[in-house]
Amino acid sequence: MRLLIGGSSSKMFHLGEFSKMLQKLDVETKLVFDSDYADGFPSRKFSSWVKKNNRFEKLVEEFKPDLILVDRQRHFGLQATKMNIPLLVHLRGNHWKEIDMAKQTLYKSMPKKIAINKWEEIAEICFKNSDMIMPICRHLDEIVKKRYPGKKSCVMYQGIEPNNWFQSKGMKLKHPCVGLVQGAVILEKTKELLTLTKTLEKMPEVTFYWVGDGPYKNEVLPILEKFENFKWLGSLNYPDKIRDFLTEIDVYALLSGIDMSPLTLLEAQLMKKPVIATNVGGIPELMKNEESGFLIERGDSEKLIESLHLILNDSTKAKEMGEVGRKFVVNNFSWENIARKFIDDVKDLVK
Repeated sequence: MRLLIGGSSSKMFHLGEFSKMLQKLDVETKLVFDSDYADGFPSRKFSSWVKKNNRFEKLVEEFKPDLILVDRQRHFGLQATKMNIPLLVHLRGNHWKEIDMAKQTLYKSMPKKIAINKWEEIAEICFKNSDMIMPICRHLDEIVKKRYPGKKSCVMYQGIEPNNWFQSKGMKLKHPCVGLVQGAVILEKTKELLTLTKTLEKMPEVTFYWVGDGPYKNEVLPILEKFENFKWLGSLNYPDKIRDFLTEIDVYALLSGIDMSPLTLLEAQLMKKPVIATNVGGIPELMKNEESGFLIERGDSEKLIESLHLILNDSTKAKEMGEVGRKFVVNNFSWENIARKFIDDVKDLVK
């Protein structure tokens, strides 16, 4: 099997791990940055459109893939639909809901409206002309099946390399502490952080550290930074500084209004940290409720406080949860498991 993978810059690290594991399993792969090989409107770099699309054709001609996998629905995928080669679309989030939210927030000006409508059109062509859509969790797979009844789909979870997540030197934090690692790029996700307000007030002895950044951080920071026991650390280098942060914290919390497959939830469990996360999207699929941590409903600050007390006041329980979490992630989300399942899911598409 020969697999061509087109990925975005933000996912190249993880796609690289996936590609290497496939190679160990005798799949010949070629991973490229999608925008280097295909481009077009609404990109403003129109002088390179023809050149890049010609590069795509040459890439396919030279590598001769049996399958093409795209990690986002852009021009690389659009070009792939023109080839007589099975196309796989890896879907990481609820594309349709995210598009709607973007139209209501960041993309209100006319030029941005035109751009996002074009991206939406391209994505729809990719979905409809794909041979298989590969949602990142079962929750998202159900959404795909409703939108495209009859379309072949298989869940492809985000994988992780367990050996990369080990105890490091840590970093200087005030204990007891809770760590949060999440971006602020989608408003509905970010606003859930405001669940912390009552928690910060009622647990002044616990310090909460948030690692993350994005256009919506100022929707929550002015409120949260009024509390002395809340600290915003901005972005940390991945993976080394994130590993140091996860080494040091006592509990990991993920407070998100919408999420399909947050990688940091897997990373925290590999670091043997008890976790608390909102019961939305694909999150329940990535942890063992009441065994590796606790699920809480959106906005439920009382349950958050109760869960934190249970963990922080019982070191034995916290350690047990950490051990369960690491074992759960290793057994279900290692890149070897994900790659083997991928090969089995797509084998019938290879001509």
